Amino acid sequence: MATVTSLWRHPIKSHGRENVAATTLIAGQTMPGDRVWAVAHEASKADGSEWVPCANFNRVSKVPQLMAMTAKLDDAGIVTLTHPKLGEISFNPDDDIAEFLDWVRPIMPQDRAQSKRMVKVPNRGMTDSDFPSVTLCNIASHRAVERALGMDVSVHRWRGNIWLDGLAAWEEFEWMGKDVRVGGAILRPLERTDRCPATNTNPETGVRDADVVSALDSFGHRDFSVRAQVIQGGLIELGSKAELI
Repeated sequence: MATVTSLWRHPIKSHGRENVAATTLIAGQTMPGDRVWAVAHEASKADGSEWVPCANFNRVSKVPQLMAMTAKLDDAGIVTLTHPKLGEISFNPDDDIAEFLDWVRPIMPQDRAQSKRMVKVPNRGMTDSDFPSVTLCNIASHRAVERALGMDVSVHRWRGNIWLDGLAAWEEFEWMGKDVRVGGAILRPLERTDRCPATNTNPETGVRDADVVSALDSFGHRDFSVRAQVIQGGLIELGSKAELI
């Protein structure tokens, strides 16, 4: 039986991470407060009417410095972002975001489509999967990647939601299509999370400093974590147990 060791949400896609002590999942939805908003660039076709692929948004794979951002979402919908080069900003992503666009501009590559507007889709977070998903991450798999790299790397490179300890490395890949009880919720992993060069970026500095993708290649795949659908909602908190049912 595995144990929940940490819970993370990312209020604005690719723009910061936030540690939470507990979350109450809702059937058929993403983790509350996770990827509620996404930052569309100048060439994006996203209009907020439906889910669209990540290519429509500015993200770490194209803007590495975004990885160094942390976030906090309060009950009033105010997001506070902090970055080592930019300082701190607090704003409501549903309002005029001109101040945010000015704040983030210094870390945007000049040869990259610039951030233009905030997108929010009704009743789901803007996850990379085309279904509302919650990612389950295995600390033993992370340690296997560290051994392949020959160095310690932060778990934040994976930008996952629920971290589990007590499993064998890559055991989570055996859960496809099976129901897993995590705390008071039931989740069903439906796909492995394919990885891109975003994971090569250091979450403290925003600098690409490790070839994580090549380390994954040594295991015969480029996947880390599993994307799960919430079948039954319920409370998950630090120390909650996770097991196949």
